[in-house]
Amino acid sequence: MNVHPFVEAEKTAGHNVKRTCELLKVSRTAYYARRTGIPGPRAVRDAELTEQITAVHQQSRGTYGAPRVHAALKRKGADCGRRRVARLMRQAGLTGRHRRRQPRTTIPDPRASTRPDLVLRDFQPDFSALDTRWCGDITYIATSEGWLYLATVIDIASRRVVGWATADHLRTELVADALRTACRRPASPVIFHSDRGCQYTSRELALLR
Repeated sequence: MNVHPFVEAEKTAGHNVKRTCELLKVSRTAYYARRTGIPGPRAVRDAELTEQITAVHQQSRGTYGAPRVHAALKRKGADCGRRRVARLMRQAGLTGRHRRRQPRTTIPDPRASTRPDLVLRDFQPDFSALDTRWCGDITYIATSEGWLYLATVIDIASRRVVGWATADHLRTELVADALRTACRRPASPVIFHSDRGCQYTSRELALLR
């Protein structure tokens, strides 16, 4: 909110400008600079800092936020505070990019029974053994609407994706849907290997297998 017109009205009425500015918590220098059209020293310095901030922000390809921009300016010898940098960045419409917290896709179920490793940690490709050993996993993809979870079933022999499914959740039906799409392929039994995440050790998936 611009209170300078109110200060001007008080001045016209013969009231003390200094006292008015103190009560309104505004800079008397800024008021006179605005009144005369001549920018004050702080406004000039803000303009200079904004140019430097913009340059640092562009050099970072738009990734730096106020803390990293401030650190970069300090390394270059600029005399400015972090809050001032944050204020000028807001006024200039400059924002940094924040890393999204990566979700955990593997959450073991302590109640799940231990199953033998029938693959024996052998993940080497072998085209003579197609559709005999599969492995499953879940990954996550950042989208503008949030995390998208992708469950895949891969044929170890060929490294091909033989089944997949996507969802906005990590419930068992995600991996079950991926395995169902893969089960349309082979006519003989297949060993399915996965981590010990609760989705893969669930009763629902065991019945599907």
